[in-house]
Amino acid sequence: MFKVLVSDPISDLGIQKLMDAADVSVDKNPGLSEDELVAIIGDYDALLVRSQTRVTARIMEAGKRLKVVGRAGVGVDNIDLPAATQRGIIVINAPDGNTITTCEHTFAMMMAVARHIPQAYLKTVSGEWDRKSFLGVELRNKVLGVLGMGRIGSEVAKRAKAFGMEILGYDPFLTEERAEKLGVRLSSVDDIVRNADFITVHTPLTPETRHMISRPQFEVMKKGMRIVNCARGGLIDEAALVEAIDQGIVAGAAFDVFEVEPPAADHPFLTNPKIIVTPHLGASTVEAQENVAIDVSEQVLNILRDIPFINAVNMPPIPANVLNILQPYFSLGEKLGSFVAQLTEGAVEEITVNYAGELAEVDTQPLTRYIVRGILSHHLGADQVNVVNSMHLAKERSVNIVVQKSHIARDFTNLVTVSLRSKKVERLVAGTLLTGYGQRIVQIDRFPVDVAPEGNLILISHHDKPGIIGNVGSLLGSNDVNIATMQVARELAGGSAIMVLTVDKVASKEIISELVKLPDLIKAKEINLL
Repeated sequence: MFKVLVSDPISDLGIQKLMDAADVSVDKNPGLSEDELVAIIGDYDALLVRSQTRVTARIMEAGKRLKVVGRAGVGVDNIDLPAATQRGIIVINAPDGNTITTCEHTFAMMMAVARHIPQAYLKTVSGEWDRKSFLGVELRNKVLGVLGMGRIGSEVAKRAKAFGMEILGYDPFLTEERAEKLGVRLSSVDDIVRNADFITVHTPLTPETRHMISRPQFEVMKKGMRIVNCARGGLIDEAALVEAIDQGIVAGAAFDVFEVEPPAADHPFLTNPKIIVTPHLGASTVEAQENVAIDVSEQVLNILRDIPFINAVNMPPIPANVLNILQPYFSLGEKLGSFVAQLTEGAVEEITVNYAGELAEVDTQPLTRYIVRGILSHHLGADQVNVVNSMHLAKERSVNIVVQKSHIARDFTNLVTVSLRSKKVERLVAGTLLTGYGQRIVQIDRFPVDVAPEGNLILISHHDKPGIIGNVGSLLGSNDVNIATMQVARELAGGSAIMVLTVDKVASKEIISELVKLPDLIKAKEINLL
């Protein structure tokens, strides 16, 4: 008989599967202090919490039978993940439970901004019968741009089709085949910005997506378009949005999230009559709160019964002999994944990992998870991807993963090669550990290099012509960007070549654009491996 402790208020409906299981005994005991939990946790196989209980290292140390901690929600900041991993305790959450409720809130906000519903309500209850000031627009026949076609974005697109909207969809993992199944026209961010009557954002907040809609995007939008953000504060430049509204470019906006929450009392959104705001209510429904508990309960049951499970947010135990070999490569693998992901344009279709040398002798699945995590984190955000759910998230997005092994590693004891294929391009990066030098990238596409995978890098493709290095150095120097290291590789004299620079600070998009304008320079790309 497995024993499960529920230490936060969770409805019986949410944990019904656990309560109905013949091999599980459930105790509900909310409001316990740390000392009280430490005193009793040794009798339990699983602990189920929301946000009130802080699951500390001390509690897990006392949990001699504890196999899993389940968080009925998305965040796990109240759980000591390193301590759980160290003790082999699996931590799971429920990232899917709020999909529909956030989708519906998005649509409610879209309808409200289209028809001025909150503004009209306030005027009506104040005693004014004003039918002339609130002329709205229909959703039918309008172009909806969905930036981020994950779970929530895809559900929004389904509902928008029912309203007769034409849908343009963007996502780094959206293929033409999947877009066709969803009834969405696969588009770029630029296409959506230029052509959409309504835009809704559903991407994670990453360095790539922060202010993905800002002044340059507002300048080319349709006059009178409307924009909705029920995803993450910071995806849309708030100051630039206010300017676009004042200029008549944006007719209205609806925000459930802010860059800083709660917003300051003088935040311009709170007094602008064309902006609708709600206090981060995307997941706030009775059903969503129950769904996350149901999802976690199912996974806890699977773990206790040794059935395959999903949504773990930490690393399960690895045999000590395998861990000793793989652990030095975990960080390198994640950085190789991040590096190649930042190089690759288009929706990712296939990841190929080749292990050569001594690594071919052991089970490299844990290392593959780190590599896939590095790739997906670039697009989905580091807080959404971990070494346990990375393979599941790749499968969910129809990304094929191929692992190859070879006992021959050329000039190295071990070599890890990661290839990424999209419809547009295939890119490759290889790395190893060198005694006395640590992590090194030793190949980029067909070019041999020797680069430390860290900090701010700039990768430049160019023709092998005299003066290129001097021109690049002069341009960066004039923009106060200091070059720390430089690597140059070429196929043959006068042919194709690459240059890899390590710089002391991030080079702005404007500087990268200036680099591309230099003679004989083909492409420049900033790579961030902090």
